[in-house]
Amino acid sequence: MNWYEKLNDYFPVEEMKSKKHMELLLEEKGDVYFKDESPKHVLMYAEFDTFIFIDYLWVSSNTRGQGIGHQLMNKLKEKNKAIILEVEPIDYDDTDTEKRLKFYSREGFHHARSIGYNRRSLATNEETPMEILYWSPQDDSEEVIYGQMKKMYEDIHTYKDKEIYGKKYQPSEEVLRYNEDKKSDNLLAGMQKRKKSN
Repeated sequence: MNWYEKLNDYFPVEEMKSKKHMELLLEEKGDVYFKDESPKHVLMYAEFDTFIFIDYLWVSSNTRGQGIGHQLMNKLKEKNKAIILEVEPIDYDDTDTEKRLKFYSREGFHHARSIGYNRRSLATNEETPMEILYWSPQDDSEEVIYGQMKKMYEDIHTYKDKEIYGKKYQPSEEVLRYNEDKKSDNLLAGMQKRKKSN
């Protein structure tokens, strides 16, 4: 399997970019969008001046637990910039969502509870609510993370969307919301509590 097939096999269709979209990002935005791969992993990420956005991270199921994900995170953390990513809300029937959250929790990520994020998938036309996790060496505020997320959405997620998909994604103002007073439940803390009560 090539790198795209591995990602496509692992991530839900509504979260996947098309192969053309990712190839265009690698070709035309090669100074920002990167692929790091080995037979055991695929990491797609965008690196901006002040932050890094992890687009996709796949680790081969037979090598999970060997510290590959941790090594990849350390490599990104060494750049000394905030790291942001999207995760689907936890689904206790899908053990992968819980494992992913546990991994990012161990890596010191926080849940951006004041950022709402919901975009319509061009593949399924369904709304796809996601949660934002971040790690910040400068202890950035969620408002800063929100601004970075907006830039990433406009530069990466919607890059040439009309040309690639025949229609445009929603504007960032519709997809991303920042509300300091309306915080969602803390995903990572909720998971820890559930673990203790089991």
